[in-house]
Amino acid sequence: MSRPRIGLALGSGAARGLAHIGVIRALAEAGIEPDIVCGSSIGAIVGASYAAGKIEALEDWVRTITWREIVSLLDVRFSSGGLIEGERLIRFLSELLGDVAIENLAKPFAAIATDFHSGREIWLKEGALTEALRASIALPGLFSPAKVGDRWLVDGGIVNPVPVSPCRALGADIVIAVNLNGDLVSKHSVATPESRVKTDGQGPWPELLEGLMSDIPSVVRGGVGAIAERLLGPETGSPGYFDVIFGSVNIMQDHITRSRMAGDPPDVMLTPRLNQIGLLEFNRAEAAIEEGRRSVQRMLPALKDAVGFST
Repeated sequence: MSRPRIGLALGSGAARGLAHIGVIRALAEAGIEPDIVCGSSIGAIVGASYAAGKIEALEDWVRTITWREIVSLLDVRFSSGGLIEGERLIRFLSELLGDVAIENLAKPFAAIATDFHSGREIWLKEGALTEALRASIALPGLFSPAKVGDRWLVDGGIVNPVPVSPCRALGADIVIAVNLNGDLVSKHSVATPESRVKTDGQGPWPELLEGLMSDIPSVVRGGVGAIAERLLGPETGSPGYFDVIFGSVNIMQDHITRSRMAGDPPDVMLTPRLNQIGLLEFNRAEAAIEEGRRSVQRMLPALKDAVGFST
């Protein structure tokens, strides 16, 4: 009797998605190797790295990344439909993954995106891998939309934050899903003024703003203080630009995930406990990866039962 085909659905969640690396590592250590991988947003990036055999290279990079390196990948273009154009990030992903087509990956893979005009869920299962990833991470308000063929596409997490159904459609008998938003008890809170104005070099905002402003024409830079206040929120505790974007996305994805899981639940749901990691804290990869590992360990009996292993 042949073993069931295992699908891995990697959810959206920005920096928290680095937990997916730990999930993949822990599954491998348990002898569980997914045959099919689907991902939304950051889940698409990690899933593509796994399907391309580059997960070790991705892990090595994120474990040592600094805020200055993160900022160097952000190209600000206020006139492009988002704060960030995304070309620098795509160049980096091309260097990491190579010039590869999705259909030539070692495992069946789909990156999930959203058609901006129709609102339809789009499964990118063929074509240039980096082009598909650029579309899947195009969070409205942050990244500009990506044009793929004749369609303008945005972040896949808008319509399917944890892509279970694409895994089944690609032939998975068993689906293991990773929901990055299931433990965010304070996910709708507003960042404190102290966290916004922290200038000791340890927080993200000083370097982030410095990097963003460096791409803005000099004639505009005189208003850096006003721009910073609009982006981060004033010190009164009211929501800033990033608070509103990420808080709204969290609320939306939480509701969509609950609804979709009710109709098409995975066989095993992994829920890393990531409420202590901010959506932009890519410099906390080690903590996210280790929690991804722990989420597998907590569910190991259920995982082995689902895939037919004896415990």
